[in-house]
Amino acid sequence: MFCRVRLVSCLPTWSPGTNHKLWKLGCFLPQCPKLSCRGTKMSAGQSQKAETWDKCTLLELKVPFARTEIGTFFQEQPRIGNQYLEDAFLQRYLKTHLPFQVLEKVSLDLERFGARVAAEIDSLGRECELNPPALQHYDAWGRRVDHIVTCPAWKRMKEIAAEEGLIAEAYERKYSIWSRVQQVAKLYLYAPSAGLFTCPLAMTDGAAKVIESLGISGPLAKAFGHLTSRDPKKFWTSGQWMTERKGGSDVASGTESVAREQPDGTYCLYGFKWFTSATDSDMTLTLARIMDAQGRVEQGSRGLSLFFLEVRDKEGKLNGIEVQRLKEKLGTRQVPTAELLLDGSKAHRISAEGRGVASIANMLTITRIHNVISAVAGMRRMINLAREYASKRVVFGKLIKDHPLHMQTMARLEVETRGAFLMLMEIARLLGLEETKMASEQDLHLLRLLTPVAKLYTGKQAIAVISEGLECFGGQGYMEDTGLPVALRDAQVLTIWEGTTNILSLDVLRSLTKSQGQVLDAFCSGVQGKLELASSISELESSVQLLQDALHRLGQFTQRVGSKGAVAMELAARDFAYTLARIYTGALLLEHAAQPDATSTDTYTAQRWCKQDLCPVDPEEKAGCYDDKAASMDTYLVYEGSPVLKGKL
Repeated sequence: MFCRVRLVSCLPTWSPGTNHKLWKLGCFLPQCPKLSCRGTKMSAGQSQKAETWDKCTLLELKVPFARTEIGTFFQEQPRIGNQYLEDAFLQRYLKTHLPFQVLEKVSLDLERFGARVAAEIDSLGRECELNPPALQHYDAWGRRVDHIVTCPAWKRMKEIAAEEGLIAEAYERKYSIWSRVQQVAKLYLYAPSAGLFTCPLAMTDGAAKVIESLGISGPLAKAFGHLTSRDPKKFWTSGQWMTERKGGSDVASGTESVAREQPDGTYCLYGFKWFTSATDSDMTLTLARIMDAQGRVEQGSRGLSLFFLEVRDKEGKLNGIEVQRLKEKLGTRQVPTAELLLDGSKAHRISAEGRGVASIANMLTITRIHNVISAVAGMRRMINLAREYASKRVVFGKLIKDHPLHMQTMARLEVETRGAFLMLMEIARLLGLEETKMASEQDLHLLRLLTPVAKLYTGKQAIAVISEGLECFGGQGYMEDTGLPVALRDAQVLTIWEGTTNILSLDVLRSLTKSQGQVLDAFCSGVQGKLELASSISELESSVQLLQDALHRLGQFTQRVGSKGAVAMELAARDFAYTLARIYTGALLLEHAAQPDATSTDTYTAQRWCKQDLCPVDPEEKAGCYDDKAASMDTYLVYEGSPVLKGKL
């Protein structure tokens, strides 16, 4: 007797996983051809068995990758835990610097808040990313409303900011000089999960700082109370409307907006604001030129005054404001950013006439510090996610964390992040001293210098660290639905907002010039002071020597370049700022590693940091990169073949 046997009878024996769906033979692979056993004589028993298979439903069998089944392997998603409890470096920093009673209270608050970030805030932040704002120009009846629609999670973020006192902490000064350190530590835990609500908070903090510095009186008293409130129903956020069509950093020549004084002492503003962040805020500070009776205005920075206005009137209507459109941005899409036309917006002048630029100096300090917070926090979160993933993902037979090259790569990121963190906390400490009137002259000089230095350097660090961090996830780091790529898109703004790298490098030079070198003297004294304890520890001795050598080369450079003129110093500005960042960060790491409670990783971090070129401005200057010839060749190199210099090469 001959028979036909289905293909399945020829399948090898295998043991399916528990996750496969059950398939019945006789149902699967219906198009599969039958194999012939013609020429093979079977016994009666064999024939009966084959006929039974051919006619009856066989035992259930699991087949991999069948129909909707995709196999047994799934990537396990990295998850965040309590970011305070998982950050040993943050805890050691606070333990080293905070008085015991302050530390005890601050630690409990940060532990509680870290749990809230993981359990509630992080998912809200993701909702903000997935539901960006939209602009509704008209209502159903054709009325112009210019309503910026934001998602419920964005609104909830505002309530949480008030409940947690993310702005109030700094102005209540519950912990005196340490209040800013406590606020910055809290924002550091919050920022990566905030869905970019850190943007309106930065400007809110900046506005509160300006109002406090100018004097809390009149309409400003009401505004200050709202900006620093812990009551979600009373809490306001503030915008910052400085950028106009001619550009952002050069406000002296770029500001076209004008202000007409009214009989009641208020002003009506007219102008076009080309880039306004967090446009859904309750109030804003902005610059404009006051028009005299003949309609004339003074140009330059001396013609600019600072104004405060509420975005909506008592009836909830926009205050002489038309929202032209929302901006399409590379990142920070969670934040409503708009072009606005001011057409008679009622405002109050809050600076002396012509002193607008000087009055926003405090705001720039605060917003730049917030930029540093976002940069450092973004690096820390990416590393935490990557190390979590490395403990789960198996590649080439072992966990990623067991591959030495991968750990070396992550260690390099960790060194950058720890250095940036200490720079952030140093600025927070100095700001706390300044706000409580306890800062020395050296402290004030350092705050002025380190704020732009930290902002420009950590912005660059964040892009590099977060980009490298995405590689730790392989292809998953490139997939939008993992929620990972948004970190890199959002990080790019850190080198642009509140001054590009070059603008801030020139600001560093300006601080040296205005202080007649006192700022640089304070820098050198500060570095030497931080090396005192470390210089007596044998494990740190070689690193201290490397840093002192870099400081010596920096001093020699400033003497040489001083005789070469303004062009040479401008060409050196960026490398000079990088040098300041690397040297001071190295001093902070060495100081931290010299503390009694320091660990071997603290020592290793300081050693690793100091092995890089701590004074990049020195070899560049010796190579002639800042000479007049180099300046000319730079231009020719960039424009070779371009119509701009056609015939001039």
